[in-house]
Amino acid sequence: MNPDRIPELIARIALADPRVRRTDEAEQIAQIDMWAGILADVPFEYALDAAQRHYATTSWPLLPADIATRWQAVVRDRMNRDADPEPPGVDPDDEQAYRTQLAARRLAVAHGRTAPVDARELTAVPDEVQQRLNRIGQYIPDGARQQLAAYRPVAAERERLVRQGQADPLSVPCPWCDAPTGHACRGRRVHPSTRDPETKRQGGRKPHPSRIDAARTAA
Repeated sequence: MNPDRIPELIARIALADPRVRRTDEAEQIAQIDMWAGILADVPFEYALDAAQRHYATTSWPLLPADIATRWQAVVRDRMNRDADPEPPGVDPDDEQAYRTQLAARRLAVAHGRTAPVDARELTAVPDEVQQRLNRIGQYIPDGARQQLAAYRPVAAERERLVRQGQADPLSVPCPWCDAPTGHACRGRRVHPSTRDPETKRQGGRKPHPSRIDAARTAA
């Protein structure tokens, strides 16, 4: 805050709390100097708003430290939410210009003139790119794919069928055991008492013939 605005701030606060005002000229000068030092980093508008909020809830005298403490909490919250991105249009090799732009932006974020940039805004994948990734799936290098085949037999078998141009049974739901797309078939038997078919919930079976036919038809 500009020290020249301290008398105005004190005068406005005194409208709500006359105890703040000093009548002795020497005390007034000392008070202005003290408040100016404590509120050096606090914008005038924020200090006035903090005073209004203070006296809206209490009649306890307001100290400059109360305003400064609230301002520091606001600044800390803003800076904690900011990813501190690289200044645009500045050559990183130009250290002086880079530092100047970085400091200017940080000050703008602290004072609320610039909105904090969330880290997710810098690392988020654009929607178009994410859609393409969803279509092609996750890429695994061939060498790693071969080494992992023993630990992911279902996925390895699906990839083998696709590479050989054959239909992938797991690309469709099974009409016999009702296994959903992407899941292995389940056992099914006829209940001895009701003669109705029932599905065993354990998976891992080979695709049923009807599912293979369905995959061929869908392909």
